[in-house]
Amino acid sequence: MTSPMPAIGTVGLWVSGIDLRPAAESAAIAAEIETLGYGALWLSEGLVRDPFMEVSTLLAATRSLVVGTGIAVIWGRHPRNVRLQTRSLLDTHPGRFVLGLGTSHARLVEGVLGLRYERPLSALREHLDRLDEPDPILDLAGLGGAAAPTAPRVLAALGPKALILARDRAAGAFSYLVTPEHTADARAVLGPDRTLIVEQAVVAGLPADEARARARGHIATYLAAEPYRASWRRLGFDDTDFADGGSDRLVDSLVATGEDMIAERINAHLAAGADHVCLQALPSDPRTAPLDQWRDLAHLLPSLERGRSGASHAERHA
Repeated sequence: MTSPMPAIGTVGLWVSGIDLRPAAESAAIAAEIETLGYGALWLSEGLVRDPFMEVSTLLAATRSLVVGTGIAVIWGRHPRNVRLQTRSLLDTHPGRFVLGLGTSHARLVEGVLGLRYERPLSALREHLDRLDEPDPILDLAGLGGAAAPTAPRVLAALGPKALILARDRAAGAFSYLVTPEHTADARAVLGPDRTLIVEQAVVAGLPADEARARARGHIATYLAAEPYRASWRRLGFDDTDFADGGSDRLVDSLVATGEDMIAERINAHLAAGADHVCLQALPSDPRTAPLDQWRDLAHLLPSLERGRSGASHAERHA
């Protein structure tokens, strides 16, 4: 079904729009991320370049950094192509790629891709079925017994049903725009032996009012997406929190601003059951990489890693 997760450390980075930059610049960014000590780099669905091609570029620019799709959208992406791309990455960079898959939301799938967004959980389950089935072309070529390497995979999961699917069909789950309370609930569903990767939006190095404004702008882009609103409702937020660009309560719960709050939020997710927290540092412009924030926050990594001793949730609770 899926291979074990590689060592990804306690803290990584989640980056949107890295493919908006020239490939050479993206490669240099990945190389610096590796030297800063982050355990993994997670890429969003591609904006102008295919995320699997981008992963290949970043893996080639680094020596040990794990790179994953966080997540690649299944709509319009044939399972066989995913299998071929995964095999190419694993053949070239064994043990350094994690396949993250998900369904995204209707605004992207219908508004951008022009595809119908319906029965997302069933669509993801069917995609996994086809991903795991024998390749008929290999059978036609008389190579049906050829073993293809399989990447560890994680599924984007916010609600209980998606978390159950991640528990049953993947190495773990990838959550996004959630609180530590969600992390605790997700761990309860996943059980002790699945990897839980949690995205945490952050703003570092800015005065409090500027940081809050940047955080609110980020949250505002997701307010119309029903999967996130449903997730937030399960966490106790309501329509008043979604009005006027998002309430202070919602914004502060989802985006950590300032180094002290960021450290506290990382520790809260870890205490709630996360194995790995990937920080999304919010830039002033999506076309720029928040290198200053990544550099500023890197000094937190040694203490966090020492506190966890590199152990997974399953190892810590064995």
